[in-house]
Parts: sequence; C-alpha cells; structure tokens
Amino acid sequence: MTSETGTRDDPWTLKTPPLSSTFQAWFDTVQGTDVVVVRVGSTVLHYDRRCLDDLHTMLKERNDWVELGSADEQKDAKPGTVEAWGRSPDNPIGGWYGLKKGLRGRFAMYIPPLMEQLGLAEVEHNARNNRMRAL
Repeated sequence: MTSETGTRDDPWTLKTPPLSSTFQAWFDTVQGTDVVVVRVGSTVLHYDRRCLDDLHTMLKERNDWVELGSADEQKDAKPGTVEAWGRSPDNPIGGWYGLKKGLRGRFAMYIPPLMEQLGLAEVEHNARNNRMRAL
C-alpha cells in the first residue's frame, strides 16, 4: 500500500494490470454521484463508486479467477469477463458503471488495480489475459 489518501489532492498512482501504463485514481462526488475518478494523461474517466463493492461481491460469489477482458466502449466485451460484467444489464446497476459517454469502457483496465490497492482483490500482472479474484 502507498501513502496516498485517494483524494483529488492526493490521488493513488497505480499501474494497469500488465504494468505497462501509470494512471491516477481518487474518490469524488460529481453531480451528486459518488465516483471513482481515473486520470490517464489528460483523459479523465468516471466510474460509479458502487462498482467497487458490487464487483467484490460478484468475485466472491464466483469464488475463482475471472478474466479481465478490458475493452473500449466501442468494442464488444468478451463474455464472462470483468469488462462484460461492468456493462451488463444483469449487474446490480443494470448497465454501465462508466459514466462518461464515449469513455465508459476500460472498466477492467482501471478498476481492478484500485481494488488491489484497497485490499479487495488480487490481480495478475502478465503482459496479457490477466485475471482477478476477491480477497
């Protein structure tokens, strides 16, 4: 764990699962919604903060490794992956956890490292085809 507090002024600095890129994440409230803010370079993404508890619950129920399957919003997510679950009408919020149209994908690229930082999950760090499981 690092010393960052997960605020806008003191964000977590994290690496994507393949350890190929660095990004920042923090908690905030945007238009009355509690969000996870992710900044990758100059791009800022928002994910509904409920995704952390909801994904942790799903992983505990599966009780096994789940492939990440990260994909941009414009691409279909591989069935059975964390990415597919993060946009499925069958998840607890009934759709996308990503909140910025056009930037709602990549859920499985940015949320798993944050869950690992928070001690909620274990994430593989291979060059590709990474998976995660609940702690």
